[in-house]
Amino acid sequence: MIGLDTNVIVRYLAQDDPVRSRKAADLIENRLSVEDPGFISIVAMVETVWVLERSYDLSSSELAAAIELMLQIDSLLIESEQEVFTATVALKQGRGSFADALVSALSVQAGCDYTVTFDKKALRLAGFEPV
Repeated sequence: MIGLDTNVIVRYLAQDDPVRSRKAADLIENRLSVEDPGFISIVAMVETVWVLERSYDLSSSELAAAIELMLQIDSLLIESEQEVFTATVALKQGRGSFADALVSALSVQAGCDYTVTFDKKALRLAGFEPV
């Protein structure tokens, strides 16, 4: 198993650099496998969504589609996959940002009753309470 950095994931999804995108696609589609997968950490996942949103102006539905694509690739092992899926559902439903939804899902998975925040947008998500 090898870890994948954000820039490799972005090149694969964006297909915006002829050389690097081709290398990323070759790695993910040909060199990785179920037996020897690529690992995507929570940090790389959040960074990827942030880059796609900020630099490529992807909408919430486009971001969700990109995340769902990654979740469907058998040769990728995504850290806390169920929580990533939960955050993607919240993103698709327009209930909040991917990062906030992921914070909430990870907190629930860790056994927290709720997560406190000052962020009014995050308070729209289940699992958040005001400080």
